Amino acid sequence: MPTKEAVLAAISEQNIQFVDLWFTDITGIVKSVTIPGSDVGHVIDHGSHFDGSSIEGFARVAESDMLLMPDINTFTVLPWNETHRTARLICNVYTLRGEPFIGDPRNILIKALRQAEEMGFSYKIGMELEFFLFRMREGRAVQPLAPLDQTGYFDISNDPAKSILQEMIASLTELNIQIDSTHHEIGAGQHEIDFEYDHALASADKILTARVALKTIANRHQLHCTFMPRPDAHLPGSGMHTHQSLHDPHSDANVFADNQDEYGLSQTAKYFLAGQLMHARAMCAILAPLVNSYKRLGMSFEAPMYVTWAHINRGALIRVPHIASGKEAHTRLELRCPDPSINPYLASAVMLMAGLDGIRQQLPLPDPLEETLVRQDRTRVRQLEILPSSLGEALDVLSQSDVILSALGPYISDRYLAAKRQEFEEYNRQVTAWELERYFNRY
Repeated sequence: MPTKEAVLAAISEQNIQFVDLWFTDITGIVKSVTIPGSDVGHVIDHGSHFDGSSIEGFARVAESDMLLMPDINTFTVLPWNETHRTARLICNVYTLRGEPFIGDPRNILIKALRQAEEMGFSYKIGMELEFFLFRMREGRAVQPLAPLDQTGYFDISNDPAKSILQEMIASLTELNIQIDSTHHEIGAGQHEIDFEYDHALASADKILTARVALKTIANRHQLHCTFMPRPDAHLPGSGMHTHQSLHDPHSDANVFADNQDEYGLSQTAKYFLAGQLMHARAMCAILAPLVNSYKRLGMSFEAPMYVTWAHINRGALIRVPHIASGKEAHTRLELRCPDPSINPYLASAVMLMAGLDGIRQQLPLPDPLEETLVRQDRTRVRQLEILPSSLGEALDVLSQSDVILSALGPYISDRYLAAKRQEFEEYNRQVTAWELERYFNRY
């Protein structure tokens, strides 16, 4: 764990001129305040003042003065600014009274992790980030969208995309982000990066950092990197499948593992799984947070529709990956509805709290729905809960969920619902090209 002294030494030794202080609004958009490298010591001790009145979901004007308090564990040098050496610190937001700001998404996750610790658990996740690379012209994405490549699923390629992906991975490595693997996804210009399994807060920080890094590297090559869930109707959607497990905070033992069980799951894991199924529809407003998210769910390759779990059914909402004998420590649950547009702090918090609610209540786990049953038992399929089909429906479900609202806290809940309802209403007022083509001359 780095110390203040180690951070200051690195700034001096590497001639860091500037330090960017990062935080997020409630939608997950990265905000930044830049300070001289020479001021970092003071800011670590006392914070950096900023005006939060114009930040989505933050304070009213009358209570807008806030503090950014850096987490020194997040110190890293940004590799893409060679002219003016710049480092980055991710911050928690505090009030001037020195209290964690209840509207700060990172603090929401920290609070959820503390609740898990009180129950005797630590929470680890690993995310599979999917994204598209499109060509740009004069600083804007070419229309109609022009994918960087036409390579297929897991194909070997020598096209420009491969070297750009290698540059992206190299940059992530310089940012102390470890990658398990990367490959081409099913769509033209679509790629996936799988991140190393880590504690939830560190994983959320990595996703936040990676999205900025990937967009920056792409832009240097006159490309547009997008984490939009479904940028084109003719292309598959981009998801961010999230692998999760609970661990003993002292021994780090995986408490989800039980090699005597048919699915390799302990009773704790089953309760956790049942909790996420119970609250899946409410979580969608956070895990699939855009109007566009619902043009992926249930409509795109391997995107879930039904509230189900399974071992090998890749259409299931939650999948239990096969774990080889002797590898029980890797036992995990793969939640498949999140997409790459999420606020990773809020998403991680609600996933955790939904699972913990299952443990607290000892919720019964429904039977799995494997692929063979999908084909054979149509009556059961018709009885299954279905994920929301629109952002509006997801928000309605969220507004009725005490557990997920409690995970977010009343401050963020109210502001998130208001912001997203406005987004959905604005979308509904639009007259699309599809409508004009279908109706204009007919009626």
